Amino acid sequence: MKAILLIDDSATQLRLRETILRESGFVVDIATTVDSAIKVLRASPEHFGLVISDHLLQGATGIDVVSRLRAFLPRIPVIIVSGLPGLEEDYQGLDVIVRQKPIHPSELIALAQSNLQTA
Repeated sequence: MKAILLIDDSATQLRLRETILRESGFVVDIATTVDSAIKVLRASPEHFGLVISDHLLQGATGIDVVSRLRAFLPRIPVIIVSGLPGLEEDYQGLDVIVRQKPIHPSELIALAQSNLQTA
């Protein structure tokens, strides 16, 4: 099974989503910065089938994540979660799913199930 990479600089949010997904049977890796996420993705791109990222990260945004990873993983599914409303327009043309926080565990699981690349 391919892994999900969770990116968030909030330890609480990261652990909560990680726990929800792991308990649902997913393989999950975590990153707390854009640079560490890109490093992990570049090191083993075939290992990952989905990226779930917060929008606001320390010194960056989810847009930065998507822009950098699309250079070498153009088709990997990306889900952006944010507490800020109306971000869909900011991500237009980047082929991502944007969801508002708080995201219910059942919705997070369903999104992961329907978007995780398996091959």
